[in-house]
Amino acid sequence: MGSSDSYDPLSQRSWLFVIGLVDCNNFYASCERVFNPKLEGQPIGILSNNDGCVIARSNELKPLVPMGMPAYQISPSVRKKITLLSSNYELYGDMSQRVFNTVRDYTADVELYSIDEAFISLTGFSDVISHCQTIRTKVKRDTGIPVSIGIASTRTLAKIANYVAKKQPTYQGVCYLPNNKPLLSRVLQQFPVSKVWGVGRRISEKLQSLGIQTAWDLRQANTKQIRQQFSVMLERTVLELLGTPCIELDDLSIPKQNIMVSRSFGQLTGELFDVQEAIRVHASRGAEKLRKQSSVTSAVQVFLKTNRFREDIVQYHPSIVVPLHLPTDDSRLIIQAAQKGLQAIYKQGFLFMKAGVVLLDLQVKHTDTQYELFETFNNIEQKQKSDKLMQALDAINQKMGKHTVQLGTVRKQAPWQIKRELLTPRYTTRWEELLIVK
Repeated sequence: MGSSDSYDPLSQRSWLFVIGLVDCNNFYASCERVFNPKLEGQPIGILSNNDGCVIARSNELKPLVPMGMPAYQISPSVRKKITLLSSNYELYGDMSQRVFNTVRDYTADVELYSIDEAFISLTGFSDVISHCQTIRTKVKRDTGIPVSIGIASTRTLAKIANYVAKKQPTYQGVCYLPNNKPLLSRVLQQFPVSKVWGVGRRISEKLQSLGIQTAWDLRQANTKQIRQQFSVMLERTVLELLGTPCIELDDLSIPKQNIMVSRSFGQLTGELFDVQEAIRVHASRGAEKLRKQSSVTSAVQVFLKTNRFREDIVQYHPSIVVPLHLPTDDSRLIIQAAQKGLQAIYKQGFLFMKAGVVLLDLQVKHTDTQYELFETFNNIEQKQKSDKLMQALDAINQKMGKHTVQLGTVRKQAPWQIKRELLTPRYTTRWEELLIVK
């Protein structure tokens, strides 16, 4: 397939809109390999918080350990052959930024979809396959991370093309599925409907009960009937399989109705100071997420949990909702409410394994000129000062790294901190953890 595929006269949209999906291969494992070449070709597993379950696997590990398996269930014979590491999210986040900054050098339009995926615009390039091969080469050279790129006229088809690019070595990491070409038909006829982007397990089961087994079957379905029996989003998926772009990333990132931040502790603790610190961190993180989606919260829920699997300890699972005087996204007010809730439900004599904060009754944040009609001047002035302070806080942390500026100190060895005994150095974000070359 050469450059002529971009200008297929049989497809009205193929030459107008060409999109690629750049996906980092085995991203977490690849990040670890960049700084430890001895891991190349070795089976690697990345563990969840508190080193609980396997959440990412290199290709070599996939035949040995299923996704989600608890680390303690891995047999000793397999454990000897593999490398398990704690999740190093600080490293992965920084490496993601480096990868997609490199991609931006070769296309102006990059839409981040996840930590290891981004859609890119390829419209106007005469030879998209050659251009994407160049992107792959440059990303690998500049960051050490291997990527695969799927190309098509819609995001849904680009997702399928990327899957093919990863699974079939003959494509050398880049697969282009132009509209109305025999290759597209063959791929869709072999592609399970359960793997189509946006088709979940329940929808897949219902589709299969109707005789829709593959992406090709779904493409042939009646769009009006799909809309009536399922949803507008699935109807759009059918249109995308037909080559009509109609799904934007904004469609998939509807602001959340509530925001929960919680985490299991690295070890059980009954100390009030430990739990207060955890609640403060969770409330602060929730406020950051709130501001990111331009929302405000009207109430804060706080909950605690003991370990229900420990029959030798007394159980206690309290929860409380603290209403706010006015809807806000100010970290200080949210933390204050969360701590007030904690004081109301905390009791001595219990060993807690988890604490969490839920921001409830979320609303769209008003702009400076859209304050409530009956608010006083003092309230409006306070909100404006609060907005400026929170904007400065977020800007500093975005530029200088997470947690550069925090509300209150956070102890590194606090009992509530997650357990990461197999954590590798954060090579790219911590001066004290820079790689030493001898």
